[in-house]
Amino acid sequence: MNKYFKIILPAVIAVVFMIGAPYIKTPCDCGANLTLAFTGAILGCSVEKESAQQAEVNEKPIAVASEKENKTELKVTFVELGSVNCVPCRMMQPVMEQVEKKYPGQVKVIFHDVWTESGRSEGSRYGIRVIPTQVFLDKAGKEYFRHEGFFPLEEIEKILKRKGVN
Repeated sequence: MNKYFKIILPAVIAVVFMIGAPYIKTPCDCGANLTLAFTGAILGCSVEKESAQQAEVNEKPIAVASEKENKTELKVTFVELGSVNCVPCRMMQPVMEQVEKKYPGQVKVIFHDVWTESGRSEGSRYGIRVIPTQVFLDKAGKEYFRHEGFFPLEEIEKILKRKGVN
């Protein structure tokens, strides 16, 4: 039994690495470091050719100015840095929409796809190491909180309340 274990375990490990190796991206490809890129490959994050629709998503903020926004003071800008091809990033989309609907005029929600040409500059600007990354800016535009990975709505609300969002 021990003999088979010594043969099978290395073979299984080798197969796992052979399957995952083509998905490993360098920091210049996706903005993530090598070990996190491998983890992302397993979770479903991989760079694909961007379509025209993806480029549009990157350039448009999720929040759209409304009449209510003009009457209420903007207190926080919530910047989401991720990709439309990343599973944890896609899980953040409904959360961002809920924040946008629940706090119109108080919170501006912006999404940047860092795996697109224009989004890479935003990833560099914010110095992200992994996606998704959430950056919270106060009304003066100064960063006051940062989180990496999936961030549930309940925790985001705690961060927003720090700057008087109600």
